[in-house]
Amino acid sequence: MGNLRFGLVGIGMMGRNHARVLHAMDGVDLVAVADPAGDKHGLVGGAELVDSVQDLIAHGIDAAIVAVPTRFHLEAGLELASAGVHALVEKPLAADPQEAQKLVDAFEAAGLVNAVGHIERCNPALRAMRARLEQGDLGDIYQVATRRQGPFPNRIADVGVVKDLATHDIDLTAWVIQSPYAAVTAQTAHKSGRDHEDLVSVTAMMADGTVASHLVNWLSPLKERVTVATGERGAFVADTLTGDLTFHENGEVASEWEAVASFRGVSEGNSTRFAIAKPEPLRVQHEAFRDAVLGKDAEVVTMREGLATVTVADACLTSAREGRTVRIDA
Repeated sequence: MGNLRFGLVGIGMMGRNHARVLHAMDGVDLVAVADPAGDKHGLVGGAELVDSVQDLIAHGIDAAIVAVPTRFHLEAGLELASAGVHALVEKPLAADPQEAQKLVDAFEAAGLVNAVGHIERCNPALRAMRARLEQGDLGDIYQVATRRQGPFPNRIADVGVVKDLATHDIDLTAWVIQSPYAAVTAQTAHKSGRDHEDLVSVTAMMADGTVASHLVNWLSPLKERVTVATGERGAFVADTLTGDLTFHENGEVASEWEAVASFRGVSEGNSTRFAIAKPEPLRVQHEAFRDAVLGKDAEVVTMREGLATVTVADACLTSAREGRTVRIDA
């Protein structure tokens, strides 16, 4: 069997990274890239540059990566599904749950491999955290808290920080602890003069009783990507910028410093930063998608899972707008 013929929709900021990885992957030929704005950075390589998704489909592609702005995901996705092309769509899957549902329906009805680019699931720190939580290293999980902040990326114009950035934390939290969201309460702010929110604070209850919180903004000069899971045996801290996972254990030796002991509630134990392999997350994501297209047993984030994340993000915006807690239908 020859290499899979891949197409890429969009050669912007993320599209350039997709092109780089696809060109280097075994078993894949990037044969065409669709972007009416052209290849400004010269990364199309040996692929043919075309203007539209239909032109891309005409090249006989087996699968495609969709890396255009969110408002174009529905149109591009439906064209690919109609042509029988397997697709991975960048997150968020769509602008709202209604559009996301249309994509889910189209790809599932066609029996196609469908995926969403929730790349944090491929981050080595979070993969290691999930495995250790699953095997009970933390005991009962009490809370998951995430912080995701940094400067505003000028390329984002069609959605706010909730749909673009907080969807990472929404997806990874449900995935890491393997429990969906039950309810969310959120506050947003508009500080940079844009139409969309640039700051959000979310408090959530997961279906298994875990409390979750997300602090996300585009207003900080400090770039931070941290996930902390706290439980009966201590806390795991995942830094997804570096791919590091650290475990801070509850100690078995009581503190002799009375003021400190009474303040902390638990005694300090050992802290361990694990040595873990760190493959590039985008490559891991694409290799899994490639293998799924080949019919192999591979873990991808399905569009149905992407729909769940968009639904929670939409609930966060509703909560902030209406000043109430929003329950998430199972």
